[in-house]
Amino acid sequence: MEEAISRILAELEEIRHFFDNPTNPNPQYLSESTLLDLQTLLRHATNSNDSEPLDSFFEDLSSKSLSPSHLVLPISSTMDLGPTHLSLLASNVYLSLLLSPNSPVFTLFTPMSFLSLLRSIRRYLKPRPRGTSETGEGSHNVVANRKRKGGSGGRGRGRGSRNNEKSLGVDEGESEESEFDVGKLFSVLEKLESVMGLIHLDRFPDSLKSLVQTVVEIPVMAVEVCGNSVSYNRITDLCSRVLSEVLRPEHGEQADTAAEVLKSLSPLILRSKSPARTFGLGFVMHRMMGVAKSSDGVKKAVVNLPRYLVQKAPEKTELRALAVESIMEIVKVMEFNDQIGFVEYVLKMTQGKASLRLLGVDLILMLMMSLKDPLGVELDGEVKSEWGLRCMEALIQRCSDTIGGIRARALSNLAQLVGFLAGDDRSRAVLKEVMGFGNVAEERRIEADINGLLRKRCMDEKAAVRKATFLLITKLTALLGGAFDEVVLKTIGMACSDPLVSIRKAAISALSEAFRKFSDESVTTEWLHSVPRLITDNESSIQEECENLFLELVLDRISGAASAGFFQNGSVLSNSSLRAKSSEKEMEFLFPEGVLGLLRGICNGEVIPWVKKICASLGKKKWLKHKIVLALQNIIKTSESLWLRQSMPIEKWTAPPGAWFLLSEVSAYLSKAVDWEFLHHHWQLFDKHGVRGEVKIPLAQGDAHAEEEGIESNSVAWAGDRVFLLQTISNVSMELPPEPAADLAHNLLKRIEEFNMHSTEVNAHVKALRTLCKQKASNPEEADSLVMRWVDQLLSKASHILEKYVLEVSEAKQDGYFFTPPSRKGKKAARLLSKAVTAVYTIGSLVIVCPSADVGTITPLLHTIITSGNSDPKLNKLPGPSVSLKQTAPPLYIQAWLTMGKICLVDGKLAKNYIPLFVQELEKSDCAALRNNLVVMMADFCVRYTALVDCYIAKITKCLCDPCELVRRQTFILLSRLLQGEYCHFSHNQRDYVKWRGVLFLRFLLSLVDESEKIRQLADYLFGSILKAKAPLLAYNSFVEAIFILNDCHAHNGHTDSQGSRVESRLFSIRGSDENSRSKRMHIYVSLLKQMAPEHLLATFAKLCAEILAAASDGMLDTEDITGQSVLQDAFQILACKEIRIPTNRGSSSDSAEIDEEGGDSGGGSAAAARGRAITQAVRKGLIQNTIPIFIELKRLLESKNSPLIGSLMECLRILLKDYKNEIDDILVADKQLQKELIYDMQKYDSAKTKSTATEAVAKMQKSSSNKSPDVSKVASGKHAHNFTKSKGNSKLASAMADAAAAATARSVLREVNKGASTPPLSSLSVPKLKSCNGASTSQCDRPLNVLKSLSKRHSFDSDEEN
Repeated sequence: MEEAISRILAELEEIRHFFDNPTNPNPQYLSESTLLDLQTLLRHATNSNDSEPLDSFFEDLSSKSLSPSHLVLPISSTMDLGPTHLSLLASNVYLSLLLSPNSPVFTLFTPMSFLSLLRSIRRYLKPRPRGTSETGEGSHNVVANRKRKGGSGGRGRGRGSRNNEKSLGVDEGESEESEFDVGKLFSVLEKLESVMGLIHLDRFPDSLKSLVQTVVEIPVMAVEVCGNSVSYNRITDLCSRVLSEVLRPEHGEQADTAAEVLKSLSPLILRSKSPARTFGLGFVMHRMMGVAKSSDGVKKAVVNLPRYLVQKAPEKTELRALAVESIMEIVKVMEFNDQIGFVEYVLKMTQGKASLRLLGVDLILMLMMSLKDPLGVELDGEVKSEWGLRCMEALIQRCSDTIGGIRARALSNLAQLVGFLAGDDRSRAVLKEVMGFGNVAEERRIEADINGLLRKRCMDEKAAVRKATFLLITKLTALLGGAFDEVVLKTIGMACSDPLVSIRKAAISALSEAFRKFSDESVTTEWLHSVPRLITDNESSIQEECENLFLELVLDRISGAASAGFFQNGSVLSNSSLRAKSSEKEMEFLFPEGVLGLLRGICNGEVIPWVKKICASLGKKKWLKHKIVLALQNIIKTSESLWLRQSMPIEKWTAPPGAWFLLSEVSAYLSKAVDWEFLHHHWQLFDKHGVRGEVKIPLAQGDAHAEEEGIESNSVAWAGDRVFLLQTISNVSMELPPEPAADLAHNLLKRIEEFNMHSTEVNAHVKALRTLCKQKASNPEEADSLVMRWVDQLLSKASHILEKYVLEVSEAKQDGYFFTPPSRKGKKAARLLSKAVTAVYTIGSLVIVCPSADVGTITPLLHTIITSGNSDPKLNKLPGPSVSLKQTAPPLYIQAWLTMGKICLVDGKLAKNYIPLFVQELEKSDCAALRNNLVVMMADFCVRYTALVDCYIAKITKCLCDPCELVRRQTFILLSRLLQGEYCHFSHNQRDYVKWRGVLFLRFLLSLVDESEKIRQLADYLFGSILKAKAPLLAYNSFVEAIFILNDCHAHNGHTDSQGSRVESRLFSIRGSDENSRSKRMHIYVSLLKQMAPEHLLATFAKLCAEILAAASDGMLDTEDITGQSVLQDAFQILACKEIRIPTNRGSSSDSAEIDEEGGDSGGGSAAAARGRAITQAVRKGLIQNTIPIFIELKRLLESKNSPLIGSLMECLRILLKDYKNEIDDILVADKQLQKELIYDMQKYDSAKTKSTATEAVAKMQKSSSNKSPDVSKVASGKHAHNFTKSKGNSKLASAMADAAAAATARSVLREVNKGASTPPLSSLSVPKLKSCNGASTSQCDRPLNVLKSLSKRHSFDSDEEN
């Protein structure tokens, strides 16, 4: 030990003069050997309890006139400047020195040395570059060489080490590095914990603060350097022990110390998921909570920690969610009263600024889900827990927040909360009361109407809000108990066609969950009308979801009826007293709930096409099960058996609606599951009783009308069932035995030849007969021969019937009995007409089935019918009846056009001649049914003969304004499919048969404001979803032209008239300046603006200013014309509407909240968004700087003409000044005269507007006083003079109020523009030069010279602020 002591003293004496001179620029640090000698000395004194060597060391120090500071200062210097391994070794030595026996602690401990110790620990934990071990070995060699050169005793080592390092080019901070040794760090931290028991840091607050910060940083830094979790856990445990020592009262006021510790831990707690975050939370939850039990100061700090974290919570979605999680972890370990205190704080947050409201909404969800018994269901007695109810109320209030992101988050959190609480029966009962679904007292009910809230939020402008609302509805399904609001149901159904895929999916989920839980008729109807149609959706995942839901909610439910029915309920069926209406109730009772309602729903005319597509798709995927066929057969059998057992006539029986239809669709893929005996039995039944209604109409009985209606409806129902039965037979024809198949074919042909079937049955019979022939023929040639044989036979008979009828009509005209009251000849003519109509329809069906059939003899007959009574002299020369069949036989006339269209579809030469005739009839026909058929035929012609029909598209589009809603809707649907290339009846190649050009797009715009709600919905879906994706530039390219077309304006010199006459242009316009017309046009403009990208909105803004406003100021647009004024007024409204504005997103919390709701943000996306915002801001600035001069010039023009449009211009200008304030600043600051002009004009306009409003209010007040009762008027008559004086005073008061309000408005605008700053001197402004008359000087401003002169002549009106 003596040698070690002598070496230590020698080096201390050598470097003594460096520390005695405070101005020495080269402080020295101890060598590693000296530090090791000191460590050995101190370890011996500590472990052996022998303090004699250490005491002699301090005595030797004194003998050499070395104070303890001469030992501490080199150690501190080594901790600060030495390599990291020497620095940590010095730290270890320093701590050992403080812990050594009889150590002069108060002499050795200094704040500077303690700070050096802390810096040494941080340096050691910094990440090291690769290869540091080699550098360490090299540096050790340098030290060894230095020792040898320095001689015995180590003299000259201090300076030599410094010089050697510099000569080798080794940096001070990185010389003599070694690999990270976690054991050394353990030793330092353990000793630091022990030292905290010896020293009291209450006198050194800066040292205490540095200690806390360093210890908190250690777990963060150790993550990167620790190789395994065991070492890291040991480090964090040591850090926890050190921080626990810090919390002792010896180190200062515990409340202040705890606050400092928690403040330092807060960044760790709010970090993303990491071991350091776990350490921070664990220390607070376990260590500090334990100390808080015995210390009020620590408890107070811990209780306030969640509030502090709330203020420091980040705004990004993921980090905010982690902050909420961390806060809740701390709150959960707090005492109940402290938890309630935090709940009160959160409730106040929901009334604060946007970021706090958003965080409060998230915290309410976690509080309700984490704390025990939020609704007080476990409390006994009258006292109930109200904090949960208040949280629910606050959450529901935030569902109507002004910021969309907060509304969406509140709704989604409410949905999660409802799903969480609904799992417990007692909580569900209280929740129903809270949500307003129970019959409870008012004090237990939240005032907000949930159904009203859902109605509003389902139609919210923000997509995230609508999506969250549908999620909430999904969760509320169990609470609603089937009592769905009709408006909410309709809104969800409409949302199933939303342009956004996520919204459609959310709406489907909400509606399907309601349908899954309840089989209410309204829910079933809405589901069937909204979800199955999505089988044609552009998104494949939605198509698959639609198929899965239909399989689950429709087919599987119906399949449950396979084992139900009369076989298990014979006693019920034996009751013979039940009649027709009661039998329906019994049917409902026999089968699973809602099955018969489902069948009725799927056979609705609007649902049938989608059900067919779904069944076909499921069949191709082989997802259909045999059980569905068995169930449908069982339903039909049970219905028939129930009818017969009640002794009711079988000819009046009809199967449950939809049963035969669904069987006909699924049988195509499950043919082996269909029972032939079942089909044969019902075919014989229908064939025997199906056609009795047409010939047995009792006209002589008193109740003839009612009986006739009953028979007719029964006949139609039987006809529909026969159609579906025939389709089913066609589907299973391959499974039929040969003999029954032949008998059935003969029966079908015989039925067709009678020409007395309903038109819906004809196609089914013809197709079934063709299918039987093809299936049972031995080869295709034989099948074609069989089909051609009976087709020719039927055509011949149909032609004979048609000729006979035309002859009868001619004879009837001559005899004069055609229009007389019913007689034998009249009845005969009626029967002949019915037969002729069926024959004509049969001809059309045969032509479609067999295109090669010879119709040469039939075409002239059809031509005679469709041209009968025509005023065209060319057509009158043709043979035929002189009487118009259009008036005398409308059904035949309509069917003749339809059949002629079918013939033209298979004969191109004939079509070329007759297509103009079809178009002519479409234009002049007054029969809606015929126009509807003609539109369908023209759509088919457009696919087959595109070039021939293209020139008539403009005439077809006139049907978009047809007086009949059905024709308008049919035209819209067919043209939309042609425009999308989806009209593929005759072509499987998807292409655009019609182009979006000319007037076609502009004429479609009127459908957005059609009287029919269904057409408006279709138009919204077309423009908002399909065209936005397929033709994104369409709205932008046609926007300005649409303004002129909709206003029927021809007062623009540069605006050429579109195709078509003035009559057509008037037909497709919404002309007028009344409120209704303006609102319709504005709805169309807004719909188009919503389709545009931001860059197109900016370009549209520029086009409106250049092509309308500038045109008006230049005289190209006549502002005195009524339509020109309407165009200009529309332009002002569009420029002022919010849809054309682009949000600047200046980084507010509300904006970030709304962005977060739509999804996460990546680094690349953020950078691109930032660049886009910068470009947009620059474009906005240039755009508005070019716009203001146009407004000024146009204002002068309108003022000179005393135009009524000045008000609209000033309103638009006011909004531009407000929304583009930053961009306009550059104009107005550089042009103070223009600024004063605008302020003065706005003040004058506001004054006039306010005066008008105040005068109207006074007039209403006077009118109300004059309309009092006679008794009151008698009393008031004595005060007439007083009232007169008062009314004059009111007028003066209104004028004064108006002036004051206008002045205040002007001052506020001026204050916003100037931002409270005075006008800068002229020399500091970049003032544009004015162009002279000679054009000598250049100019940066393109305003006309006369405008600039007018501005200079205006008087100056200084504001109050400037004065």
